[in-house]
Amino acid sequence: MTRTAVVAAGGTGGHLFPAQALAEVLKSRGWRVVLATDERGALYADKFPADERLALSAATARKGDIVGMIRAALLVAKGVLQAQAAFRRLDPAIVVGFGGYPSLPALLAALGQKRPTIIHEQNAVLGRVNRYLAPKASALACAFPTLEKATPGMKAAAHVIGNPVRPEIRALVGQGYDPPKAPRGPIRLLITGGSQGARLLSELTPEAIRALPERLRSRLEVQQQTRPESMDSARRTYADCLVKAEVAPFFRDMAGCLQAAHLVIGRAGASTVCELAAVGRPAILVPLKVAADDHQRFNARLLEAAGAAAVALEDELTVESLAGALKALLDDPERLSRMAAAAAGAAMPDAAEKLADLVEELSRF
Repeated sequence: MTRTAVVAAGGTGGHLFPAQALAEVLKSRGWRVVLATDERGALYADKFPADERLALSAATARKGDIVGMIRAALLVAKGVLQAQAAFRRLDPAIVVGFGGYPSLPALLAALGQKRPTIIHEQNAVLGRVNRYLAPKASALACAFPTLEKATPGMKAAAHVIGNPVRPEIRALVGQGYDPPKAPRGPIRLLITGGSQGARLLSELTPEAIRALPERLRSRLEVQQQTRPESMDSARRTYADCLVKAEVAPFFRDMAGCLQAAHLVIGRAGASTVCELAAVGRPAILVPLKVAADDHQRFNARLLEAAGAAAVALEDELTVESLAGALKALLDDPERLSRMAAAAAGAAMPDAAEKLADLVEELSRF
């Protein structure tokens, strides 16, 4: 009999990409996979291998916003009822949650029906929804050996398996790193912005590149992911300083971009950090200051401690400081190679397989 797993994930790439990686492995093992998310999640789920999708009502609210909190509670309650009805029809063997408020109704419904549940935390800080549900779940899995905001008991019981990465990223594990060749070889620089707080990197990074010495600018080949409203400005800046650049709001072949890159500048979301490790690429990471519980700073520090990344905090980031950090790295290909090797050494490339093993161990069929 084909077993069914419900995978519940919040509506961002950071939650959905690892959920997709798990789904790919489960499908290869003969499972039927159902994706539970909200409308926002559909934007990132075009390649998600789901046999069925559940659109569950959910919402969140700022602390102190009484009206918003009441509205969110009513929507979550509606989502729980929707999930319970769907689960009676689907009879899932297990429900796996990847965090974010859209995962809450599915997990609450599963717990109410006494179905096995697994929670996976992608960040180095246990998120609010996962923090609430972890004591009730059958198992807690996590990406990093550090798990801030978790109780000692949660930390002791957690399965440290890594963060599942998309199959196209997983395929690049072990392919190595070829540093830029001085003095005239091309230097390929990849700049990603993240879905939140993207204005800072979109606008500051081209100016920092303009401030580099001409001997470095002439070798640069830039791929920059930027906000649509910042694209024209970035293109003008690169044209003015004679830097070859491709500027777009989204790169569909992110695996190809990472494979080609000599250095990456980006935020420090869990997927970004773990994909950099999987591919083995050096980075300058700029943690999003307003990220919940400052989790991006904790993510970034793990690669920094391994020697794989330089970290620039938003409050300290200027055109001059970023240009200086870029110059120091681009002038030192041996250091870039050491950072790449350190990144690869921090990777846990079999995370999706390990999480699938845990799913099969705990499922009720």
